[in-house]
Amino acid sequence: MTKFILAIDQGTTSSRAILFDRAGHIHGAAQQEFRQFFPQPGWVEHDANEIWQSQRAVIDDVLRTNKVPATDIAAIGITNQRETTVLWDRATGEPVAPAIVWQDRRSTPCCEALRAAGHETLFQQKTGLVLDAYFSGPKLKWLLDNVPGARARADKGELAFGTVDSWLIFKMSGKHLTDPSNAARTLMFNIHTAQWDDELLALLDIPAGLLPGVVASSGVAAHTDASLFGVALPIAGIAGDQQAATFGQACHSPGMAKNTYGTGCFMLMHTGQAAKMSQNKLISTIGWSLPGQTANRIDYLLEGSVFMAGAAIQWLRDGLGIIAHADQVEELALAVPDNGGVLFVPAFAGLGAPHWDAYARGTMVGMTRGTNKSHIARATLESIALQSADVLDAMQADAAMPLTQLRVDGGCARNDLLMQFQADILGVPVVRPVVTETTALGAAFLAGLAVGFWASQEEIAAQWQMERRFEPAMALDERVQRMGEWRRAVERSRAWSQ
Repeated sequence: MTKFILAIDQGTTSSRAILFDRAGHIHGAAQQEFRQFFPQPGWVEHDANEIWQSQRAVIDDVLRTNKVPATDIAAIGITNQRETTVLWDRATGEPVAPAIVWQDRRSTPCCEALRAAGHETLFQQKTGLVLDAYFSGPKLKWLLDNVPGARARADKGELAFGTVDSWLIFKMSGKHLTDPSNAARTLMFNIHTAQWDDELLALLDIPAGLLPGVVASSGVAAHTDASLFGVALPIAGIAGDQQAATFGQACHSPGMAKNTYGTGCFMLMHTGQAAKMSQNKLISTIGWSLPGQTANRIDYLLEGSVFMAGAAIQWLRDGLGIIAHADQVEELALAVPDNGGVLFVPAFAGLGAPHWDAYARGTMVGMTRGTNKSHIARATLESIALQSADVLDAMQADAAMPLTQLRVDGGCARNDLLMQFQADILGVPVVRPVVTETTALGAAFLAGLAVGFWASQEEIAAQWQMERRFEPAMALDERVQRMGEWRRAVERSRAWSQ
């Protein structure tokens, strides 16, 4: 009898493989970082082959280290960094250019041209997204327009486009597929009809033949080539990382919300089986489609995306060198009682929701001769929570329902100082689960549901357990003051590079 679900969690800075048992507990995990490339200001690239090689390595590692034969795996669930755009040769399986990462801003002129031509409302109504370089469609257009020969080859059907889920599925099975949660992040997919949209494709000048087939988030979509693991394993769960984390946090009912603190910061609220269009510059997106559901029975979410969260801590480590390891930031920040008046807006790749300013740039204000690295560390942690507070304000206005608690996960959610400040600045409890690897867990749940490893969503939700609850302790007047100061700092970062 099969014992585990293998979750593939392919993130922005590392590839991971995690084995989950029937209780939703981690049996084993492996992780490997891969390189980030910054060839020009505002450009961020990955080597798609390196992504695949690192992912293959951690799968082999977790199986070998934990002495788990492939025959003990009931299914594979895939979750992935979203919007990152890969273009490859169908025949050879080789990328024709570096992958353009979701943080990359090079396709901003394309979005501006579409906006100037009056198409912004059309894109927003059909896709639930804002017309921004964050999403995959404009990145794909840039590749077709700038990689020599790419457009002609695409027109002849020689090339394939995919987000990272599609790339991994292709490398493991030879199939060219995605799910609605990833397709919904491209500016090419109509979230109401759950189909690629010909009108949007024409505006972006993208041939439909490049696109993957769309299958359910939970369902056996393909089987791995038997040569990879010695047995053909079903790929039965597919979801973008933030949708997977929402599912893994058991936010299965309208009004439930979670925030993931990873490279970026992503707050999502379940809104039911109908898309709720944002009036406050958030994203309306597809969460997942489950077994037995039709294209019209999809769970929808409201989302606010912060581009720089854990990546800001990574900058303290790699850019400034004031910490050697990311987990040292809390100790450094605790060396001072407060931020010393320093505010940091980490808009290295522009600002995401609810500002959507591609020309904003990283800004630090309030420094004096007394400012030291501890103040900067504390201001960096606080910036993550303050950005999330901006998103929650917009989300509550859209949803017209007060948030009673925020479930949290991701690497930075293990930082107690950050979580307490998050509760303080939001004014609602922040709840951390026992299993904070909810992105991978959500992919595992989706795969396990498809093959009967778990019987129902109710069984899954019953496995969720709280590890710690952070209660807000900041007075209302201080909270208002801190948010006012933050918004002044944000204004100073805006439109800087325009």
